[in-house]
Amino acid sequence: GGSDVIQLVFPEVLEHCASLMMDPFGNYLIQKLLDRCSEDQRLDLVKAVALKSDLVAIALNTHGTRAVQKLVETLSTQEQSTLVINALKPGIVLLIKDLNGNHVVQRCLQRLGASECQFIYDAAGSHCVEIATHRHGCCVLQRCIDHATPEQRTNLVKEIAQHAYILSQDPFGNYVVQYVLDIKLTEASGEVMKRLAGHYAELSAQKFSSNVVEKCLKMTDEELKPCQDQIVQEIADYPHILRLLQDPYANYVVQSALSVSSGALYENLVEQIKPYLASLRGTPHGKRIMAKINNVK
Repeated sequence: GGSDVIQLVFPEVLEHCASLMMDPFGNYLIQKLLDRCSEDQRLDLVKAVALKSDLVAIALNTHGTRAVQKLVETLSTQEQSTLVINALKPGIVLLIKDLNGNHVVQRCLQRLGASECQFIYDAAGSHCVEIATHRHGCCVLQRCIDHATPEQRTNLVKEIAQHAYILSQDPFGNYVVQYVLDIKLTEASGEVMKRLAGHYAELSAQKFSSNVVEKCLKMTDEELKPCQDQIVQEIADYPHILRLLQDPYANYVVQSALSVSSGALYENLVEQIKPYLASLRGTPHGKRIMAKINNVK
């Protein structure tokens, strides 16, 4: 149907738009309308859901999330965007952490301008640990980094780096820390490593944080070399190094430390490991560590 049909059904749709958005079938009608309606009609629809309904509740709904994503996609004026942003802002942390709501936030990051998304970056910065340690929140934080302006990225990454010690040990937070290391901003990576310093041996023996320590060791940025040397040094100095050698996670970190170190640092690490080689012979990771030592540099 064309604009005549829309004109005919629009008044009634407008009256029930919130419940239609959350209806298994009605949400498709709203999505189709948003594609075809006039600018004035779109503004009326935006006002109806942003001012007279609870847009956050709609975005949290299984069917509502699809309609709200379409709404965000089709916003065409500053006035429309501002109405939607102001309606979503009070529930932004709830949305970020929700199975349905997080997709609305990701759509905002994709479709709205960086300055319009500042409300998302403000929430991500203020509630960094809460969001990063959440199943859905950790994904949204990574998308925030992707879509940010240089200034937004710097601020957000700095906030994440400051909490690297807690986040590295978390099943979801560790992915956020690794993502920060992956974007290869020297200052941010250095800050992460500074926050983990003094804890490398302990972090190496944990499932999630061991991946972060390995990633730190494998960074190729020359400016980070002193930070990486510190990791190797901490492992070599650890009084219970046999525990690390036998640990299902830490042994991989030791292998990486042997691979990336050289000179006196490497020699020192090998010296600390040598007394335990006999007891490692029968274990799979022991064999790998021995292979690393026998491949003399």
